[in-house]
Amino acid sequence: MSAPLVRALVALGLVAGALFFALSTPARLGLDLRGGTQIVLETRDSPTVVANVESTDRALEVLRRRVDALGVAEPSITRSGARRIIVELPGLQDPREAAEVIGRTAQLTFHPVLGAATPTPSPAADGSDPAPPSEPAEPAGSRTIEDEDGQPIRVGPAVLTGEGVKNAAGEIDPQGVGGWFVTIDFNGSGGRTWAELTGRAACAAPGDPARRVAIVLDDEVISSPQVDPSVACDVGIPGGSTQITGQFSAAEAKDLAALVKGGALPVPVEVIEQRTVGPTLGAAAIDASAKAAVVGVLLTGLFILVIYRLVGALATVALAAYALISYAALVALGATLTLPGLAGFVLAIGMAVDANVLVFERAREEYAAMRRKSLRGALATGFRKAWTAILDSNVTTLLAAGLLFFLASGPVRGFGVTLSIGVLASMLSALVITRVLAEWAVNRRGVISRPRWTGIDRTGKVRDWLTRRNPDLMRRRRLWLAVSGVLTLLALTGIGVRGLDLGVEFTGGRLVEYSTSRPVDVDQVRETVSDAGFPRAVVQTSGAEGGGENISVRTAGMTNDEEAQVRAALAGRGGEVTKVRDELIGASLGDELRQKALIALAVALGAQLLYLAIRFRLTFGGAAVLAMFHDVAIVTGLFAWLGKPIDGVFLAALLTVIGYSVNDSVVVFDRVRESLARSKKTPFATAANEAVLQTLPRTVNTGMGAVFILATLLLVGGDSLADFALALLLGIGVGTYSSVFTATPLAVVFDATRSGRPRYSAE
Repeated sequence: MSAPLVRALVALGLVAGALFFALSTPARLGLDLRGGTQIVLETRDSPTVVANVESTDRALEVLRRRVDALGVAEPSITRSGARRIIVELPGLQDPREAAEVIGRTAQLTFHPVLGAATPTPSPAADGSDPAPPSEPAEPAGSRTIEDEDGQPIRVGPAVLTGEGVKNAAGEIDPQGVGGWFVTIDFNGSGGRTWAELTGRAACAAPGDPARRVAIVLDDEVISSPQVDPSVACDVGIPGGSTQITGQFSAAEAKDLAALVKGGALPVPVEVIEQRTVGPTLGAAAIDASAKAAVVGVLLTGLFILVIYRLVGALATVALAAYALISYAALVALGATLTLPGLAGFVLAIGMAVDANVLVFERAREEYAAMRRKSLRGALATGFRKAWTAILDSNVTTLLAAGLLFFLASGPVRGFGVTLSIGVLASMLSALVITRVLAEWAVNRRGVISRPRWTGIDRTGKVRDWLTRRNPDLMRRRRLWLAVSGVLTLLALTGIGVRGLDLGVEFTGGRLVEYSTSRPVDVDQVRETVSDAGFPRAVVQTSGAEGGGENISVRTAGMTNDEEAQVRAALAGRGGEVTKVRDELIGASLGDELRQKALIALAVALGAQLLYLAIRFRLTFGGAAVLAMFHDVAIVTGLFAWLGKPIDGVFLAALLTVIGYSVNDSVVVFDRVRESLARSKKTPFATAANEAVLQTLPRTVNTGMGAVFILATLLLVGGDSLADFALALLLGIGVGTYSSVFTATPLAVVFDATRSGRPRYSAE
């Protein structure tokens, strides 16, 4: 079987399989796209139990029962790492109830009620304290506690814990007489203990507080029912099951059952992260991203169609297949599509152009150099010679995406997953689908007789201009490096002078965004938030559609109840208030995420250096890493000068910039290696200059493809994606500059410091 036929069958299989998964499997949307609440809990050591994988798994099962009892549709609860539990509650906009129920950590216990607490006697008329009445001796461990109605009662030590409870449920009398009640089922030992406990309580007279049993959670009595008069003394309630009756509403019965059924957590848990996203924000983000994807793909397709004609049109078809394959891989793997992930999906469409452009530019060069012109031969050579550059550039992007997945958290991890899938799908699209379509086209008789249709028969205006002028860019390498140094210094000055506006992800605290039905003055909002108890909160406002106002409040130490108070206070100023987004990050998690961000950047630079040193040589790796540092510093400094937030989404953009920057440098270095392998006598600076001039058309065309996508995201992608798109636009501009005027001149300087020039063999 011939190689073209194999590629055609593989391409057909990829598209057919992708179409099947895309049509049969719905996408799994993250909470930031469908709305809801995510709570991240971290287990802590208790005096008797160490927080580890085993105890965290036991806590997870307890929490699962509590979450299921909340009645939220399609809840998700999973362990992350050894000590973290992620709870996702779609559709839940007020996290107070969820945090109250699932966050309870104390032992669920059942106590005998010894009687009503004796009230403190009033002072005598002469001012002396009267002697307290004599009381019978109480067992050790007894105490006074308020019941569910706020009345003080005396309870004895616990005789039964939540471990004895098998199940609990809120039910309604089918006859409609008794109303709602709670049924509790005990396991074997729990049923026997319950019979003994209720048997002793039944010995007290009806109406006596001692006939009650107290169910306590978090040092709070959640129910203290009285044993039914029909229960005999010292016999109790047999059968391992009981009912708690009362004037319960449906919600009260279900909540009580949830608390009883949840039982005890083996280790305490602490809420370290909480995110709430309104459904309107998610819907708007999906709509905006879909528009950006459609408009961006159309503009990118039109651009490469104009530049590369027929093969450009076929590459556009391959891009559509790429988008289908990426989406199908996403749903087939069960990956969660988040807001940054959606942006990554759109961005990867622009990056997918890169492999096609590399192939077409090499095919143009080969066709121009041929004595006997052959479209088929030029195209085959273009695919063969572009392979190493495509491989190296995509591996470096995968390194950045992998770091996002392993070192980031929350929605930003979704960006790493989506970007990784996009990179792999783009290689398949370019090397298989585009090749099948292009090879089929250039073998048509009508195309062979009219090579100008293909777009391969000409080298392009940019390459023609560079060939005529043949500028010696590396002759002024010290000037370019001086310019790069000044730009880096200005960026670092911005960081030092303006500082970095770190988001709550890196500092800890709470960020809440609201929308109001009528305009509100920012000073009034600040006054309202200050009166609510947060004078140091950072408050920002912007106009919203419909004449209302978008308000963001960022502060530290705001509880769920306090957030509800702030929202109520804002309603007095702005009319109807809707919570759009709510992010709570614990201080310890903020420190951890900040450290992880620095580690991610350091590891990214180190990983790129190691890879380039292995694939090329150490001086190439050093030049590329310094250029990446230059790019990171300038983008971060520009955000500092502009006062833009530095958050997890910015980190995702920054690591993508690193991948893009080294991508450009790799393409240039690949040409340098090829040039030196052809002629060992060629001076390094000459080879580097030729490589820059040969790859500049590819750099410009690839950059334009990504710019179309990102500019569309910036303009129509909404506020949530604007800063992300801006960071990447800046990064692409700086990265394109640095690959030519920073990385390559540095490689020339480093080579000049060596005693001899290394020899390369063709690969």
